[in-house]
Amino acid sequence: MNKDRFLQELSRLGYPDPVEVTQPPGGHLDSHTHPFAVRALVVDGYIEIESQDGLRKYEAGDMFELAYEQSHSEAYGPTGVKYLASRKK
Repeated sequence: MNKDRFLQELSRLGYPDPVEVTQPPGGHLDSHTHPFAVRALVVDGYIEIESQDGLRKYEAGDMFELAYEQSHSEAYGPTGVKYLASRKK
């Protein structure tokens, strides 16, 4: 998915404008939740997200989403990851 299409989809679904998030090379976050739903587009590097749905890897051009309060963990690739994230309560 490209950035323009991602932004159009966010607007259609009532999500606010995204913010750019950068995570460090080889970093990780243990299992946690967020008090909002997330839709994000990876623009560089990759992120692995583990949830009740299993482990998934998202690379540049991939979109991922997390439901409100969805428990998950994150791991970032050897060059880190950069993504555009929109949060909806």
